[in-house]
Order: sequence, then structure tokens, then C-alpha cells
Amino acid sequence: MAAGCEGTAPVLLPHDPRLAEPAPPPEELPAITLQLNWFPEAEHGGYYAALVHGYFADEGLKVVIEPGGPKAPVAAQVASDPWRCGVDNADKLLLARAQEADVVAVFAPLQDSPRCILLHKSAGITTFEELSRQTGFTLAMNPGQPFAQFLTKKLALSNIQMVPYPGNINQFLLDSQFGQQAYSFSEPFVAERQGVATHTLMVSDLGFNPYTSLLLVNAALMKERPDVVRKLVRAARRGWQKYLSDPAATNKYIHEQNPEMSLEILEYGAAALKPLCLPHDLPATLLGQMTPERWETLAAQMVEIGSIPPERVDVFRAFTLDFLTEQRPEDAAVGRN
Repeated sequence: MAAGCEGTAPVLLPHDPRLAEPAPPPEELPAITLQLNWFPEAEHGGYYAALVHGYFADEGLKVVIEPGGPKAPVAAQVASDPWRCGVDNADKLLLARAQEADVVAVFAPLQDSPRCILLHKSAGITTFEELSRQTGFTLAMNPGQPFAQFLTKKLALSNIQMVPYPGNINQFLLDSQFGQQAYSFSEPFVAERQGVATHTLMVSDLGFNPYTSLLLVNAALMKERPDVVRKLVRAARRGWQKYLSDPAATNKYIHEQNPEMSLEILEYGAAALKPLCLPHDLPATLLGQMTPERWETLAAQMVEIGSIPPERVDVFRAFTLDFLTEQRPEDAAVGRN
């Protein structure tokens, strides 16, 4: 080595990898608020599982789940903020879109609706036809709900006393000639624990079967950041797959958020949800799917019962199937135009 050359820096050729620019830091996205339609319970289990088990974080998303409550305006809130998503049912979405809320369903974990009519087993009513023949019977439903309007139109209930839904099962427990709206994964369990044997009539058996616990997104987010929506759907699907197979850790978290939901009722709820999410042996890989036919049927039913005027229905803008096919994170996502 020649004198004076000690410490001379090596010469780097143009193609030397050491000349490459450092990788840019990952994009830091705004936090996403997921607005629930009710207080935390089993029907939200898959979304909480995606949070608890880090599936949202795996996608680079920071998601905050915000509890709902009675008359929570989920669709209106989602429509007001591109970075706010929501959980609600298909009939509620069509109502909101009729009022110009530009919100879109991208994932449907519950294929069959859990909506039911809760009855005393001792009443001996096993079908809707038998229910319609009752006299001296009281039925509690929220008259503004599309399912209640559908039942009223579908069945001859003139001999039944209709009263508003009380929000609990206290009156039901005291009166065997009293029935009420319920969700099959919740109120039947509570009544049975109080010593009342029950029977449920599933509203879906009459043909009114809106997708339930839909993941809703702002149409602007879907158009401008389809990559974010795809990440949300991918994490949500993983969360629901996890919740249906192993709900224990998620149920513990839900109970912490809503102590009124005991671990026992959450365990019951998770088991009751599985056939609603995966009916007819639907593979778990297809969880969340939707069909245009189901949406068209629901829209036609809601027009028929007067819930929405026909001129305010554009059912094919209410949902998209674009994010339900598996795609690698690096693949380009394409949203509905």
C-alpha cells in the first residue's frame, strides 16, 4: 500500500447497493373510529377480536371502537367523516341512504338476521301462523323498525295488542301472554337464566332477512383510499374468523367494556352467532360475503311496506363486493366508481 493511502474511503460504483436511498418510513394513517350501533356485545365480537388480537395493527391501522346505544345515528356519523366507519344492519343502511347518507356496506359477517320474536314456551306458540291467531296476547315491538312493519303487513295481527318495545324483558318474565322483539343470541339466554323457558320465532323465516352487523364506510374513503378499506375488510374477516373459533380473549375484553355483558352470556352469544355467520356450511374463508339478489329483495320489501319511497332507492350504491376477494397487501385495490 502506498504511503499516505491509509484510511482512504473505498470507491463505490454506481450500482453498489450501498448507494441506494433509505426506504421511506411507512405511511402514518389517521386513526379510524369504528362506531357501533349498540353497546358492546357478541354481535360486535369479530370487530373487537380484530382489535384484541392485533389484526387491525397488522394492517397498519389504528382503530378506535366507539360504543353505540339506543337510536345511535351510525350511518349519519359515518357520512359526516371519511375516517369514521360504522356497524349497522342492512335495513338501517337503506333508510339512511334514502336520506342521502353516502355510506356503503363492504362486509357482512352475519348472513342471517338474529331478529326474532321471543315467546314463553308455555304459551304453545310455535309458528307465526299460530301467533296471528292469538287473542288476548300482547306483542311488544318498535313500530318504526322495518322488520316490525314487515310483520304487521305480512301477518293478520288485528287481535293482538301491540305495544312499544320496552327495552328489556322485565314485563316478558311476568306474563306468559306477552311476546317481544329480541335477538336470538341475547334475550333468550337472559330469560332462561331467570327460569323462563322460551321459544323464538325467527323473522328471517318469513323472508325478511337483512344482513346484520355490516361494516360501513364513507363513500369518499372508499373512492379515495380503497387500500385502506381493503385493509379494514381483511382485518375484520380475520377478526370474525377468530371470534367464531376462539372467542374467550375477546369476550373478556367486551365484558371489560360493558360489564352488563357477563362472560357467560357472551359465550352463549358467540356460539349462537356461528350458524348465523356461516349458514349452510359456508366456508370461513367466504365469511362476510353479500349477493346483489339479497340486497334487491330487501329493497323491494322496504318499498312494499312503505319504509322508503321507490325513487329514493339505488340499491347498487348501498354495497360493494370489491373488497371481499382476497388480495395481497401489495396488490392495488380497486373500489367502486
